[in-house]
Amino acid sequence: MPPDKTIVVNTKEHPWDEKEISYSDVVHLAHPDADFAQQHITYTVTYRRGMGNKPEGTLVDGKSVKVKDGMIFDVTRTDRS
Repeated sequence: MPPDKTIVVNTKEHPWDEKEISYSDVVHLAHPDADFAQQHITYTVTYRRGMGNKPEGTLVDGKSVKVKDGMIFDVTRTDRS
């Protein structure tokens, strides 16, 4: 069965069958080697073309967002000094 939706993470398409996607799911799609235990590395996740009254915004650790077909996510890794 084909995926429900296709999302775009850092310009790459990914199939997604769930109604929501979490911060950590998006980060791992962008950076499969992501290690959240490393205190000096943070990830910023922004999205656009989202659902309803919040079509764009920022996704933070521990939160999730409803997914819409064609939704776009940008994930930036930052090394904190």
